[in-house]
Amino acid sequence: MSGETCSGEKALFFLVGAAIGAVTALLMAPRSGAETRKLIAARAREGADAVANRSKTVADLASTYLDRGKEALYHQREHLSAAFEAGKQAYMEEKDKV
Repeated sequence: MSGETCSGEKALFFLVGAAIGAVTALLMAPRSGAETRKLIAARAREGADAVANRSKTVADLASTYLDRGKEALYHQREHLSAAFEAGKQAYMEEKDKV
């Protein structure tokens, strides 16, 4: 396995373990069941909101990079087309001289 895959798996296992530990701590806390369930639900909503916000940020960033890439590709294509036309024109001029 590569180092990145192993590190990624370790991070995933750590996060899963942390989540299980947090839920266990909440369940063992000296609160009533209703309070604990409300707290778990609130934390779950906060986590879902955080994931949604982060995914929107990543999507916006990816869109920005995609637009930049398209623009760079368009400019490179224009430069290549201009160079091709200039070469073709130079060839025709040299051919006419002969």
